[in-house]
Amino acid sequence: MADEKDIAGEGEGQGGGRKKLIIIAAAAVLLLGAGGAAFFLLGGEEVPADGVVVEEQAPVAEDGEPAYHKFDPPFVVNLVPGGPAEMLQIALEVMTRAPSVLDTLKNNDPLIRHHLLNLLESQQSAELMTVDGKQALQAAIHELLNIQLKELHEPGTIKGVFFTQFVMQ
Repeated sequence: MADEKDIAGEGEGQGGGRKKLIIIAAAAVLLLGAGGAAFFLLGGEEVPADGVVVEEQAPVAEDGEPAYHKFDPPFVVNLVPGGPAEMLQIALEVMTRAPSVLDTLKNNDPLIRHHLLNLLESQQSAELMTVDGKQALQAAIHELLNIQLKELHEPGTIKGVFFTQFVMQ
């Protein structure tokens, strides 16, 4: 009889341990759920990979009057060899409706010109002799400038690219 009580006692002990384990697991799940809900509801601040927190900028009003920036002096580049023309001279102006873009372009002129020169030097003269080729170059410049503005943390964008001089020889 004593043996039966010992066996029964061991069974209750294991059952009690199992109940404690279930209670602890349920409490852990509840705590994790509450922590996750608090994070999503209160919002976490995103930290970029470089560890620098950038404040969100207010949206830029891009419905103002058009403003133009002229890249001076004009670009003169050698084109990819093998075409009918070897050199391109091109004067560019860009239009924006965000005045801050003009300051960003002026303050970062060497960087912007560098990227534009690389793009212009990679062109085929045969393609640039067609209207479609000129429009493709115009679109590529537009995209390049907006990418550069974004990398410079400029909230405004370029709205138009205009060739004010276009000479191939």
